[in-house]
Amino acid sequence: MNSRKMILTALLIALVTVTTMVVNIPFVRGYINIGDTVVLVAGLVFGPAVGAAAGALGSSLADLLLGYAYWAPWTFVIKGLEGFLAGWLVGRMQKATTSGAALGASVAVVVMVLGYFVASTVLYGMGIAVASLPGDLLQGGVSVVLSLILWRPIRKYLSL
Repeated sequence: MNSRKMILTALLIALVTVTTMVVNIPFVRGYINIGDTVVLVAGLVFGPAVGAAAGALGSSLADLLLGYAYWAPWTFVIKGLEGFLAGWLVGRMQKATTSGAALGASVAVVVMVLGYFVASTVLYGMGIAVASLPGDLLQGGVSVVLSLILWRPIRKYLSL
């Protein structure tokens, strides 16, 4: 990894942490946020390794700083996988198209929602896990839309 990519990854980790912390709404033993937008954009624009690092480190750091330390290990795995999948799937397409980005972001968010469903079931039981689904789906859906609005202009600006 060259120094430019390392610095970019660190900035994306910080941006995920800040967007998660600043725009968050408490909801059923957790919170709804738009940090997923940055996780998805990181994966879609910069690839699976950067997406995974931004998702895993940025999101779990936000959990720690917001007082949800017990979620941090779950978040590390779930959001890391989300960022990785977004980047990996869009990278498998012949050309980086809007449909490829939509597929990558959507699959990644479905995995995120399922991951948090499993984690909530383990931590709190099925009732809380089901009650958390609408918030996770809303968070994921909004983040997919926002990431699809942002990814192409960012790629164009960076000449990728």
